[in-house]
Amino acid sequence: MKFLRPFVLGILLAGAFYWFTTHNSKRVAAPDWVARPAKVELSEAAGPEKLDPEEQNNIEVYHKVIPSVVNITTKTMAYDFFYGPVPEQGQGSGFIIDKQGHILTNYHVVGDATQVEVTLHNKKTYRAVVIGRDRGHDLAVVQIEAPEVVAAVLGDSTSLQVGQKVFAIGNPFGLAGTMTRGIISSLRPIRSPEGAYIEEAIQTDAAINPGNSGGPLLNSHGEVIGINSMIATGGSNQSAGIGFAIPINTAKAVLNDLITLGTVRRPSLGIVSLPIGPELAQEMGLPADYGILIVRTLPGGAADRAGLRGGNQRAYLGATPIMIGGDLIVAIDGESVGDQQDLANAMNKRRAGDTVTVTFYRNKHKQEIKVVLGEARERA
Repeated sequence: MKFLRPFVLGILLAGAFYWFTTHNSKRVAAPDWVARPAKVELSEAAGPEKLDPEEQNNIEVYHKVIPSVVNITTKTMAYDFFYGPVPEQGQGSGFIIDKQGHILTNYHVVGDATQVEVTLHNKKTYRAVVIGRDRGHDLAVVQIEAPEVVAAVLGDSTSLQVGQKVFAIGNPFGLAGTMTRGIISSLRPIRSPEGAYIEEAIQTDAAINPGNSGGPLLNSHGEVIGINSMIATGGSNQSAGIGFAIPINTAKAVLNDLITLGTVRRPSLGIVSLPIGPELAQEMGLPADYGILIVRTLPGGAADRAGLRGGNQRAYLGATPIMIGGDLIVAIDGESVGDQQDLANAMNKRRAGDTVTVTFYRNKHKQEIKVVLGEARERA
């Protein structure tokens, strides 16, 4: 039994040590052989996070422009067969362009609304008045009376480059003050929802969704270079990475008319025309294999006043009756005109009342004539 004595003695000593450490008010350090919990060390940042130059630019653009961006809500009266007139609400964006409270947006944002309200970045809401509409190019101007409004800086859209960084600010799905970023994906001609030709519309991959319409597209300096207008949705009615903005120079060209007249004096030759290609030119025996053939001139229009002539011989294009024998326009101010798109492009660069030189063929003789452009008749 002698071999049990050291074992029993060890148990008695351990028990005595436990009683002493738990009942004595004085703390006793545990021996080295008692396990201690591991010390947890946390990594903490040395100070506030530093922003890189690109992040800083994003923030600067946002804070510079956001006071100018507004949320636009509209009410229109739709007619229901069973219930009669029913109010409908719409929403979009816009941006302040001067100290008088004029706001540029899309025509399709305000349309024929019976009531328009504008909410500023400070959450204050004002009743707005529609000052001017340009249905053809999807532009409109509304005005509010508000103290100390902040106007956006209008840039220049003539020297834009594919790959250039851009920002879109607006109210997608009603989420006010939202900024997205992307690049200019392309500069291409498009047709507005009303069918007007817009030269070098800005295509971007910056996310644009319903509610962004009418808001500004910005360059890295916070200058407005376009008005967000359309998206390619693929049927989902949401951003698919392809959005379009109207170049700001297109809007600047008509702003004075919109504000002072309420409409745009868009120029027109006052003709009904037919585009000519090589096959049609050969079939008709025309002296040029391109151009637009005047089918008829509108009475009292610019072409009629200048002496240009429409067709005088009845013919058929397929099953469609047309008049041929009129003047064949091939250029305006030295720029070739091959179809109605070229003609629309030439008109977009000018205003009603401007004088242009029209180059045309009459009876195979090439001539030039001065034409004072008239005013296009807007569709109802």
